[in-house]
Amino acid sequence: MLSALARFSVRHRWWVIAVWLLAVIGAALGARTAGGSFTDDLTLADTDSQAAYDTLRKRYPDLSGDGMQVVVHSDAGVTTATVKGAVTDALTAARDVPDVAVVRSPYGPGPTMVSDDGRTAVTTVQFTERAKDVPEESVEAVREAFDPVRDAGAQVEYGGAVLQGEHGPSGSEAIGLAAAVLVLLVAFGSVFAMVVPLLTALFALALGMSLLTVVASVTTIGTSGPVVATMIGLGVGIDYALLVVTRHREGMHAGHPPEESIPLALATAGRSVLVAGATVIVAILSLYLIGIPFVSALGLASTLTVGTTLIAAVTLLPAVLAVFGTDLDRFRVRRPRFDHGTGRAGGWHRWAGHVQRHPWPYALVSTVVLIAMALPLFSLRLGTADAGSAPEDSTERQAYELVARDFGEGWTGPLVVTARFAEGEPAAEVKQQATEVRTGLEKTEGVQEVRPPRLDEAGTTAVYTVVPEGSPDDESTERLVHHLRVDVLPEAAPGAETHVGGSTATAIDLADRLGSQMAWFMTFVVGLSFLLLMVEFRSVVVPLKAAVMNLLSVGAAYGVVVAVFQWGWGAGLLGAEAGPVESFAPVMLFAVLFGLSMDYEVFLLSRVQEEYRRSADAGASVRNGIAATARIITAAASVMVVVFGSFQLNDERTVNLFGFGLAVAIAIDATLVRLVLVPAVMALLGKHAWWMPRPMRRFLPRLPGHAADVTPLPSQGAGEAGAGDGPPVAADPERRGPVPEPRR
Repeated sequence: MLSALARFSVRHRWWVIAVWLLAVIGAALGARTAGGSFTDDLTLADTDSQAAYDTLRKRYPDLSGDGMQVVVHSDAGVTTATVKGAVTDALTAARDVPDVAVVRSPYGPGPTMVSDDGRTAVTTVQFTERAKDVPEESVEAVREAFDPVRDAGAQVEYGGAVLQGEHGPSGSEAIGLAAAVLVLLVAFGSVFAMVVPLLTALFALALGMSLLTVVASVTTIGTSGPVVATMIGLGVGIDYALLVVTRHREGMHAGHPPEESIPLALATAGRSVLVAGATVIVAILSLYLIGIPFVSALGLASTLTVGTTLIAAVTLLPAVLAVFGTDLDRFRVRRPRFDHGTGRAGGWHRWAGHVQRHPWPYALVSTVVLIAMALPLFSLRLGTADAGSAPEDSTERQAYELVARDFGEGWTGPLVVTARFAEGEPAAEVKQQATEVRTGLEKTEGVQEVRPPRLDEAGTTAVYTVVPEGSPDDESTERLVHHLRVDVLPEAAPGAETHVGGSTATAIDLADRLGSQMAWFMTFVVGLSFLLLMVEFRSVVVPLKAAVMNLLSVGAAYGVVVAVFQWGWGAGLLGAEAGPVESFAPVMLFAVLFGLSMDYEVFLLSRVQEEYRRSADAGASVRNGIAATARIITAAASVMVVVFGSFQLNDERTVNLFGFGLAVAIAIDATLVRLVLVPAVMALLGKHAWWMPRPMRRFLPRLPGHAADVTPLPSQGAGEAGAGDGPPVAADPERRGPVPEPRR
């Protein structure tokens, strides 16, 4: 199937390229005219914070939307006639902005929000909708209303959930591409061979990102979606094309003309790419099973770019290779090396043989190192970093620091508590109960302040603003929220329906929900990947080994992420702030990393399986497979590491965390796991690595294009393959019969 598709692309190369050009241009025009924007939707069904929001929406329509803090600071004082007059005029203008429900003056009536030294004031602008539904024009109109305050000599900063900036390109992508160019030049030694993977990846990424923008018009995709999708799409796009181009160059070096070598490359390396890409997509789409729209939308964004990358690898890439033809290795910067198949024992061949002669020491040492790196994982604390982790020059960070310094860290993310009392009680009785609830909240350890309750029109529900002593992402605030729900409110308001909400409580609920579902989600992803690899390799042991090793590499990457981003080890070198690990990061990283680590597993073991089918020698097949793939796996991993690592230059903590986690995991997987642990374990397993019970082999479905079972080689033994000790051995892994003699 892949060979036929490759032959079609080779024969109609210019038509295929033209279709891709039209598709990219059409998708870009569609994104420009019908594309949507990216916003964070933290709706969490069946959580206490969502119940609090539902109560506000029903009982207090003016409080049901998200808000924005406007922080005004003046060394001369915010109560001077000039500043106060400018602020008052701005409040009046802000009340007339569409989608604004309430604007609270820092000067009263009601509780004031002016610091003790009189130099800082906080205004709260409440919108009618949640942040994801507030038009950007309305937010900008409010900010423009406060421009005269800045003209009066005061500092004006903004914070709150409605300030959702899209994490678009930051320039780090160009640095990552430049680094990838150098890696590809070293790997291929040819300018044209280097250009092909970059060209294919950029076409696929352009199409995927345009489609993502169009999809954002019909569904909500988080602000981190574009940059995460770009990161993953760029990495796997170059990676997959690199694997196919390498196999194509080997074919040409063996004497095949391009029109023969390209279909052979697609039938072998292209098949590995499809299996690996399918594993990535399955793992990422499994995020939908968690049931949190925000997380599943990030998975959808990444799936689009991976999907376009796979399509480009089997259609556009063969066409581009056909255009370059025999000139692919022109403009060399060094002489290309093709050690495999030449009879020479190259460095990787000798390394694999060395590991195979000492399998136990290498297996034990590498396993201990991976486990040691994973140890920080046991102190993992999930959460959502507050504005204190925002870029230092951002208005959100400036607003956070002003409020935290002059009012207390808790004011940067106060809690909203609702209490609905029994229907039909006298108004005086309800007021008395509401007062008792406030008293109970004020006495709670960890609470800085509780504002007087506000009763709804029916006089049955009270809402409180509860200010914690700690910041929104502080562990003490998390303990306080759980303490209020479990102990304080049931005791202070017996018989009442109480809820704790607000953006801080929502972030805590998100962390709790994801933390409780991580184990079964990971089990599901590992199980699906196990089944896919079992069908692909016709073995039970190989996919089990792959699952265990991938878990070790992912766990090691998690441990490093915790040490850096939670403990703060070296965080300053990355320009990051220590704090909780983003609550959605572990499941998202697991889905992506488990899929990506399968790339190298599939590519390496597919080559090992080919060698085993030819020779039935388990040891030699591992040595030859590693010799044939080690250089390209190292190059592919290097490309991913530099691409993912370049995103450390982004000024968003979430992007830093993702890029760092992906880069570390790929580096660990492609070196310690793939080039040390795999050959050691395969040496210990021998031919039993390919074992599968005969009933399973008979009833196991076949993927399209899978090699058919044939009679084993005489040297293998009549009963050996039939007993399921190894995969069926044939002269060529992709077809029956002998390998055709290449044309000279």
